[in-house]
Amino acid sequence: MPKSRKRKVPITSTGSTYDASSKPESGRTVIRRFHVLLKLQAQLQKAIVYDPSKKAELVNVENELEELGGLKNYQRMSAIGQGTDRGGGSEKMLIRWLKDKELHKTEKKLRLLEVGALKPDNYASCSSWIEGTPMDLNSRHPSIIEQDFLLLDQEQNREKWDIISLSLVLNFVPEPPDRGRMLCLAYDFLVGGGHLFVALPLPCLSNSRYLNFDLFIELMGFLGFTELQRHWREGGKMIYILFIKKNGAAPPRKKLNPVPEKFTKKTVLRQGNRNNFSITVCTPCDNIKTL
Repeated sequence: MPKSRKRKVPITSTGSTYDASSKPESGRTVIRRFHVLLKLQAQLQKAIVYDPSKKAELVNVENELEELGGLKNYQRMSAIGQGTDRGGGSEKMLIRWLKDKELHKTEKKLRLLEVGALKPDNYASCSSWIEGTPMDLNSRHPSIIEQDFLLLDQEQNREKWDIISLSLVLNFVPEPPDRGRMLCLAYDFLVGGGHLFVALPLPCLSNSRYLNFDLFIELMGFLGFTELQRHWREGGKMIYILFIKKNGAAPPRKKLNPVPEKFTKKTVLRQGNRNNFSITVCTPCDNIKTL
């Protein structure tokens, strides 16, 4: 008697079915290549102003981005990686940590800004205590605000949010100074005692030429954050860190003292076959109006 075929089921809420391009190793390859090309694109767009000969190289990069399916395919691969059959999205870790702190018992709903949201309902199960606002550069759903976090109005968002989630967002920003500026803005947009959730590919800290765990935590402290929780495992793919915004006086970056050199430039910390992920902070912190 012939065996019955096993019905393939959707692995994301978008209804995508499992195929060759949806396999974990295939998705990771696309995402890694997309990050490399995006960084090259940003560098070439700046270089072309002074060296028009770079135009041909820029065209090649943009053609390859298009061949990979562009941003839509990147988002599709990322959404598949958040499917429940692969452990779910990073919001599970954040929700667990918030509950451990008993923040789900607060009388007032917590206002959460989810930057880089691929799905509109990541926090639907917490609607009784979290008021979520999903946002992304290129919205995949009408309920996701299409907005560049770096271009948010600083006055309207000052101390507006109780929680900001930057899950796989910092590594998507092409330039190190913009990553630093994103963290500065996150500080300014959070209420005193607010929480910042950062999720990064583990190699960003474990195998970078310019950044490691200690320097990253030191940088975050300089910007006004204290680490509360950290989760990663040897041989794993991700690291999750929860920070709290320090109450009281403004962070050191808002004082007249210059930003330490180790935070303003890339310094080689490791030799060998490493990636180039880094975060830098300008003086003053990327011309944020409050400085």
